[in-house]
Amino acid sequence: MKKRIVVVEDFNTSRQIIKKTLEAMGYQVEEAIDGREATRFFDGSNIDLVISDYNMPNMDGGALVEYIRAKEKYKYIPIFMLSTETSIDKQNRAREAKITAWIKKPFEVTEFKKLVEKVLA
Repeated sequence: MKKRIVVVEDFNTSRQIIKKTLEAMGYQVEEAIDGREATRFFDGSNIDLVISDYNMPNMDGGALVEYIRAKEKYKYIPIFMLSTETSIDKQNRAREAKITAWIKKPFEVTEFKKLVEKVLA
């Protein structure tokens, strides 16, 4: 069974690049345009990794991480925050909510793939 990854990104081009990269690696990818839309995936079904932007309308990445971590089933799944955000307060909020990694955009695809493979091994 393929590992399932949820990609949450409001910028369509970025979301499609991430999706195509992950699908080429053999993963099943679900996508959402913001945190609020992403909440539908956390219904008890299996999710192996979440990759989210920070700055999004409706529900930002920080609030999404807090939502995910509040659910017992998803307390320990890996979550990557992928963002251009430079605010130390926002980065700290995400880290306090227990993200796995903060990845600065633009990112290097080879390193991104290595990180994904490492957490899903």
